[in-house]
Amino acid sequence: MRLVLWHGYLLEGTGSNIYTQHVARAWGRLGHDVVVVCQEPRPERFELGPNVRVTRPDVGPLLPVFVLDRYEGIEARHVADMTAGELELFVDRNARAVAEAHDGRADLVLANHVLMGGPVAARACAGGTAHAVKIHGSELEYAIRGRPQLAALAVASLAGASALFAGSGHIVEVTEELLGKGLHDRMHVVPPGVDTDAFHPGGGDLAGLIAMLHRDAAAPHPGRPAERAPDVDACERLAGLGRFVLYFGKLMRQKGVHLLLDAWSRIAPAVPDVALVVVGFGDARGELEAMPAERVIFTGAMDHDHLHRLVPLADAVVVPSVLPEAFGMVAAEAASCGVVPIVANHSGLAEVAAGLGRNGVTFDGTAEDLAARLADVLALPEARRRAMGLEARAAVLEQWSWEGIARRLIDLSLA
Repeated sequence: MRLVLWHGYLLEGTGSNIYTQHVARAWGRLGHDVVVVCQEPRPERFELGPNVRVTRPDVGPLLPVFVLDRYEGIEARHVADMTAGELELFVDRNARAVAEAHDGRADLVLANHVLMGGPVAARACAGGTAHAVKIHGSELEYAIRGRPQLAALAVASLAGASALFAGSGHIVEVTEELLGKGLHDRMHVVPPGVDTDAFHPGGGDLAGLIAMLHRDAAAPHPGRPAERAPDVDACERLAGLGRFVLYFGKLMRQKGVHLLLDAWSRIAPAVPDVALVVVGFGDARGELEAMPAERVIFTGAMDHDHLHRLVPLADAVVVPSVLPEAFGMVAAEAASCGVVPIVANHSGLAEVAAGLGRNGVTFDGTAEDLAARLADVLALPEARRRAMGLEARAAVLEQWSWEGIARRLIDLSLA
């Protein structure tokens, strides 16, 4: 089949970026001819396979976003702060690129994000091409909530979509809350997948990671903003690392890293042989580094090649988000590595924990309870902790492989 995957952003760094990369790769492995329309300036860095090509349309000077980040060669602006004319330019240029993919003969277009994927796909597919939209939590919580004009734009754009995909039951509930229940008949829960070949228990390699970080510091990726790269001295900070607890993700208050640091400060004196490693970038980094806590190592951002080597070495991975998450991807990736995830007991995080059964540990959203759960996991004998992790990996393999997810997206869109 000829498939087009539209995404407004990059192919690494955030959940929807990683989602796009893996769906495209899985479709290609299944033998489909795939075109990805996105803003990734260097797609050659990603091994997407021979059946996948990437095109980057010129969308004008502004990029509508939900969380402000820096992008190469374009100004990111919150979607709510853009004028109707600016959004129209963005939609028109993207829609043209989507319509031209596969010379206008695509069998299916899948667009990421209700905004601006819904308007882009609706216009590009006005001639009758089947299209579907993947709804993510970011546009719902950071753009549409509290902004009726954006909600109205989203609802109107979805009228012709054959299917709408949510990563969890929580996202279905939020979508119906913000956009109404009229979309229910076309809504399907299809969680993201996990790259179980890359995230696996035998992948831990501290020496290999440190060597990679040395190379990155000596020859940074051209054009990549400094905050999206590992710190130049991350290799020195991680040298000699023993037991550790890991957080990886955005450094923003909504992700709950401040809760983790609070919890860590409560238990760190009782576990003097354990460190806390914090991986990621974001505006809250300075505030977080200033919090009083011992044996905390900030590394800056890491990409998946780094994380494949780091995550399997952790005693536990903590996902302490304060705001709802569409899906607990970090928790699922940790479990795929055979590492026990400790997650906030809400939204898609709770759904992932439920999928892991007794091997998904939850806390009630407070620093006190997180400290208690973390202390419990660290007190387990290593053999027991590793056995829990391997059982969790078995659950990931059964429920969240990318090829199975990719097939479901096609089948439900064209049913």
